[in-house]
Amino acid sequence: MEEMKKFNVRVYGCLTHPDLGILTSVEKIQGRTYRKFPGGGLEWGESTRDCLQREFLEELDLPVQAGAHIYTTDFFQRSAFRSNEQVISIYMEAIPDDGTKERLEDLQAVEHDHRAEWISLHNFHEDLFELPTDRAFAQLMKQQQ
Repeated sequence: MEEMKKFNVRVYGCLTHPDLGILTSVEKIQGRTYRKFPGGGLEWGESTRDCLQREFLEELDLPVQAGAHIYTTDFFQRSAFRSNEQVISIYMEAIPDDGTKERLEDLQAVEHDHRAEWISLHNFHEDLFELPTDRAFAQLMKQQQ
């Protein structure tokens, strides 16, 4: 019997700062380290905006508002972790709440397998990312600079 095919919807935030650059998350997933954008899986009954806000709180203890939609993957991408899943990644602008803007420079990840890391706009490029959807989004961001 063929394994059931599934969709895995991911929501990621692009948080930029004029002095610090672009916020990335360095995570250990299944024993391997990946640089990605902060965010994660959409849960049943949750909007993409709610997902972005929840993920930033869970990973970084950082309240954000979901801003403009920037990009949704427009190509087929099989999950790097589950061969029966197609990944659909949604990238949105993440806007920190006013009361937390002074914390951005010293941002620390909450979860033990995550690390928050700023990449300067000068050093930002798609080769910093391992996952194909993040690479595509980073390339788009670089083109728009």
